[in-house]
Amino acid sequence: MKYVLSEKYDTPYYMSKIMGPNPLKLEEELLTDSHIEKGSTVCDLGSGQGLTSIFLVKEYGFKVYAADLWSDPEQNRLFFRENGLSDEQIIPVKADATDLPFEKDFFDAVVSTDSYNYFGRDPEYLDGKLLPFVKKGGYIYVAVPGMKKDLHKDLPPELLLSWTPEQLDYIHDAEYWRNIVGACRGAEVIEVSEMRSNKEVWADWLKQDNEYAVGDRKTMKAGGGKYLNFIKIVLKKK
Repeated sequence: MKYVLSEKYDTPYYMSKIMGPNPLKLEEELLTDSHIEKGSTVCDLGSGQGLTSIFLVKEYGFKVYAADLWSDPEQNRLFFRENGLSDEQIIPVKADATDLPFEKDFFDAVVSTDSYNYFGRDPEYLDGKLLPFVKKGGYIYVAVPGMKKDLHKDLPPELLLSWTPEQLDYIHDAEYWRNIVGACRGAEVIEVSEMRSNKEVWADWLKQDNEYAVGDRKTMKAGGGKYLNFIKIVLKKK
């Protein structure tokens, strides 16, 4: 696809903030024809260093809470201000996705890009930990790294060049995710599908010089990308 919005951020300044395959391209595909209205209050769940949060504010006009457990909210706030955004537009929050510090029915929508697989594999997570903070009729948009088909019983050696079996347990196929979100009682499953973004987002990540990108090159250079994809999940709270 043509990444009209995320191409604006293809600079060393912004790309130094990515923590995996290009999350802006993933998010642009994820939110194509989305049902989230401009001006909505949105939780960027697992926001990392805040790049996706800036993208949601500037390109979609959302008010965003950048929620992440591992990043420093003050560093993110400085990053947001460097980009001309105020605390009225974007709020950094240190938050555990399994223990969110918000009022009930607070968000119009939740967007989670390349992080939901770390905490959302529990079939009870949606009903017990996330949906209480989403308004009735609100949406959840998720992009997770996945496998084209489940390979955990016989992991290809290419994948094991960069990741351990324990690390790969965070990555599953679309059928797995249909079963996980399909067990949710409080939301309608709108879509679970394979995304087109894979080669492009990986190429952007592998250009980076940090140790994690360098480590991932082993698998991708060996052809491991043929087993991988990204999966789109869309839910609507009942």
